[in-house]
Amino acid sequence: MTKQTFSVQPGRPEPLGATFDGDGVNFAIFSQHATRITLCLFDENGQENLLVNMPENSGHVWHCYIPGIRPGQQYGYRAHGPYRPDEGHRFNPHKLLLDPYAKQITGHPIWHEALMGYDVRAKHLDLTLDTRNSAPYMSRAIVTDTSFSWGDDAPPRHPMEETILYEAHPKGLTAGRSDIDHAGTFLGLASEEMLDHLTSLGVTAIQLMPVHAFLDEQHLLTKGLRNYWGYMTMGFFAPEPRYMSGTEIAEFQHVVARLHSAGIEVILDVVYNHTCEGNQLGPTLSFRGLDNASYYRLAETPRYYIDDTGTGNTLNLDHPMVLRLVMDSLRYWVEVMHVDGFRFDLCAALGRTETGFDRRAPFFQAIRQDPVLAGVKMFAEPWDTGPGGYQLGAFPPPWHEHNDKFRDQVRGFWRGDDDMARRLAQRVAGSALRFDHDGRPATTSVNFVTVHDGFTLMDLVSYDAKHNEANGEDNADGHNHNLSDNMGVEGPTDDPGIKAARARRRRNIMATLLLSQGTPMILAGDELGNSQSGNNNAYCQDNEIGWIDWGPDNRGAEPEFLEFCRRIIKFRREHPILRQKRWLHSRSRFLDGVPDLFWRRPDGGLMTDADWSDGSLSHVIAELRTASGTPEYAALEYAIFLVFNGGDDLTVTLPEPGGRRVWVRHVDTAAPEAGPDVVGGTIEVAGNSVVALVQEAREQGGQSEDGGTT
Repeated sequence: MTKQTFSVQPGRPEPLGATFDGDGVNFAIFSQHATRITLCLFDENGQENLLVNMPENSGHVWHCYIPGIRPGQQYGYRAHGPYRPDEGHRFNPHKLLLDPYAKQITGHPIWHEALMGYDVRAKHLDLTLDTRNSAPYMSRAIVTDTSFSWGDDAPPRHPMEETILYEAHPKGLTAGRSDIDHAGTFLGLASEEMLDHLTSLGVTAIQLMPVHAFLDEQHLLTKGLRNYWGYMTMGFFAPEPRYMSGTEIAEFQHVVARLHSAGIEVILDVVYNHTCEGNQLGPTLSFRGLDNASYYRLAETPRYYIDDTGTGNTLNLDHPMVLRLVMDSLRYWVEVMHVDGFRFDLCAALGRTETGFDRRAPFFQAIRQDPVLAGVKMFAEPWDTGPGGYQLGAFPPPWHEHNDKFRDQVRGFWRGDDDMARRLAQRVAGSALRFDHDGRPATTSVNFVTVHDGFTLMDLVSYDAKHNEANGEDNADGHNHNLSDNMGVEGPTDDPGIKAARARRRRNIMATLLLSQGTPMILAGDELGNSQSGNNNAYCQDNEIGWIDWGPDNRGAEPEFLEFCRRIIKFRREHPILRQKRWLHSRSRFLDGVPDLFWRRPDGGLMTDADWSDGSLSHVIAELRTASGTPEYAALEYAIFLVFNGGDDLTVTLPEPGGRRVWVRHVDTAAPEAGPDVVGGTIEVAGNSVVALVQEAREQGGQSEDGGTT
């Protein structure tokens, strides 16, 4: 093929990446230590047909402008400089490098030794330069026109106190649905069937596992597996190609617009703590070859990497241009893709400086002051694998944090572990000891019992141990601290007693999640009874193990549980007392002088320190009102009474409601089909159950005086 020729002009150092202006494309890329950067243009067959030595370098940004180039043009870079791993430099111009700002890529690399910057056949491995050309095996960036006609798209902007998160895999959520067009892709998420399911369930935000382009690790491919979860980012701007039905990134924008039209926000699970390039023995795909010493945190001996992420490397957010990369990526997904928030994987790593974790680290400061991100929801996974990496409760506002204490202690309470009642009480009240500081709201704790990493809810009550044999690691992968309970049989069973006990346990756990202060997060498929057959680490299972099983009628294994989930979510939505911004600390209210929270004994008395110290205590009883300090315009006169009974049958004395009010039982996990009923004096609470009562105006003619049906 005849090589195409273009004129080359100086261009601009801003913005970074490949920017189409209608007449041509401006290319700009950062490298502080390179001596030369070569832009490589490819034809439609993937053949290099033009090499351009970038003529300009402004503040370590190499740039040029080429008229006549259009969207769809494939390109990459080669970086020249010293190959001195002992000094932290790994430049190798024989390796084609992906633009860190690529908005779209051609696909996944084809694994070959040429992808390595070092000679894998050499005695000293990464100290020896490999001279094979990696271009035939390497992904290429694509010049992209990011414009999209958003019409009247309006982000729902749900307040945090109204937010219910739904964590889902962008492929696995729909891959098992034969009735959905484009199942297993971004477009499948926007189908009428999915929108109907999400809206009828009552969730307000879908939290998508990584959608950024990521790498399939070689060791997985050799075992016939692939990276399913996607926590090995290759590009922070490009959507993952395998989730695309066609070739246009507008597909993702369309999905966001459709979800917004249904009142559902889009939260992205993002991985800015590390990249897919691994340690010193990993491939040279982008960052390592462009400027290893800038992009990564290097050890005292700079041949090696600081690994606070368990993946082989850690991004160096102390460097201003690496911090800018992350901030530019976040703003891109907000401004161009209209997403509503982010969940940051191993977020503690983003707050690390040379002295360790710092809640005033540059990244947190940059987030706090950024006007584009000011109205965006921010969620932290508040730990990493480095020293001092567990930082639950240590993040500054406006961060919300995934609370693993809630997960473990709710699991432990319902399993019947000792000394769990007082811990459960802390979680029901929003984990104030962890999060009530610096003006942080009571929605700070993201409460969850199951997420992608671990057992599903069905497996939590069906397996005592993990069963990860399909991962090809002799069941050695995945954690062993599951706090699970198989109820007497490992795995599926036809025993009606065990099936009933498992169903009630799942109702108890879901009710606890939705009745607690904080921000609840549900794992997609739990409402359907989805199982992964005991696999608690399905990161490599891009198949029926990892995909959600919707069942033959698309209502899951137990439609009754789906209906229960809908009702308990609706109950939470109808009662603001269950989802407050202000903390409950048993302080008197200006409204009526009554404390906002009572912890009660079954006899109606108040809990004492001695009561809480009883390690065998198996129930928690709480009476909740709007918090002390709630403004008059938001204060509510009624109360909610909750019983979490992990022990035997219990007789509970109810407090006198006073005035013309009564207690109405709305939730009883031992009788999930029962409708609301007025109760008084004492109630019988079945063993292993949750009960929720609402103080309502006395019934008159079938209606309560304040408008509710009793």
